[in-house]
Amino acid sequence: MALSYKSRKRWSLVVLLIGLPLYIVVAVSVVNWLDRPPILVELLVYIVLGFLWMLPFKFVFLGVGQPDPDADE
Repeated sequence: MALSYKSRKRWSLVVLLIGLPLYIVVAVSVVNWLDRPPILVELLVYIVLGFLWMLPFKFVFLGVGQPDPDADE
């Protein structure tokens, strides 16, 4: 089931305003759980976690910055 442009735009706002801050808290908690690893390992963990959060939501963000294709000219 494909999402309409309006629903993708709304879901992208939900993901960015609610989901992303929650994910940041989880990512920081994971790094703290690792008992303060060396700086390069910590950086690598943040990069990997920063990339992984967007993979499940890729379909939500596709085309959100473009004009509404269903809008009248």
